[in-house]
Amino acid sequence: MHNFVEHNKKGVILFASYHNYTGLASDFHWFIALLPHFHIYYSIPLSINLNLTQKGGGHDMSKPHQDKPILRLDHVNFSYYSNLGEVKVLNDINFTVEKGAFAALVGPSGCGKSTILSLIAGLLKPVSGFITYYSDDFNAPRVGYMLQHDHLLEWRSVYQNITLGLEIQKKKNKENLELVDELLDKYHLSNVRKQKPSALSGGMRQRIALIRTLALRPDLLLLDEPFSALDYQTRLNVSKDVHDIIKSEQKTAILVTHDISEAISMADVIFVLTKPPCTIKDVLPIEFEANGVPREDMRKSSLFQEYFDQIWREMQDENTEK
Repeated sequence: MHNFVEHNKKGVILFASYHNYTGLASDFHWFIALLPHFHIYYSIPLSINLNLTQKGGGHDMSKPHQDKPILRLDHVNFSYYSNLGEVKVLNDINFTVEKGAFAALVGPSGCGKSTILSLIAGLLKPVSGFITYYSDDFNAPRVGYMLQHDHLLEWRSVYQNITLGLEIQKKKNKENLELVDELLDKYHLSNVRKQKPSALSGGMRQRIALIRTLALRPDLLLLDEPFSALDYQTRLNVSKDVHDIIKSEQKTAILVTHDISEAISMADVIFVLTKPPCTIKDVLPIEFEANGVPREDMRKSSLFQEYFDQIWREMQDENTEK
């Protein structure tokens, strides 16, 4: 397998409230769309060998993949360092995400789920191991990052918030603005385009945040507990809407969540993580349709409860092990 490295300046679309970015006008003083330099490893498509005999972190990678991957982590390790020494966070992480799949990471609090997303986004670099992106056109896949809060700017309209990333990247052209209009129409949000975020519900704000990310045409979406600030009923509705939007747009997504039911209802595959130093304890395909259960009926099915019980037991084992 032939690999090479590209140093890419436009790989990550990150919306967060950092204060150390000086390239924006004062209008955006606490808001950042971070476009960092980071290493992208990806393989020449015709030379990909997916039948690699590699095992680690609880995930057997020796089986040939049926679908085309977009992302692969091989023996990834990560540690934080301080005056007190090394704190090992991730230990031999191995998994593959297929193109168009919706994956979820669940595990004990503080086990390193968000750290994995930061490594995938290139915001952190692994101590060892490889993160490989697969591309047909030899361009690094674009990564969109949704955080726990929507970070909509209250002084800008909904439409101006959605087009903010396009402004920053100097891509506010006719083609991209047409995509914004199409997304607003398709997901019934055109009627709020002139409103300020303060006039919207929490669920509506998260939908707008997702449209803002999709406007930048990402290939891979990273969702770091994007519904944690919502009440339970809103969370159920919005998570379904976000799942449907991502699937409709044929995007690949990785969700970090503490909510087992949320992971089961949204994901095609769930990676169960151990306590630190974190490794992958189990890989659980979610197969409602294959078992004759329509997605709209899944929460009422016995299969849903079976998935929940299995993940719950594995997470409880982690809490009780010394």
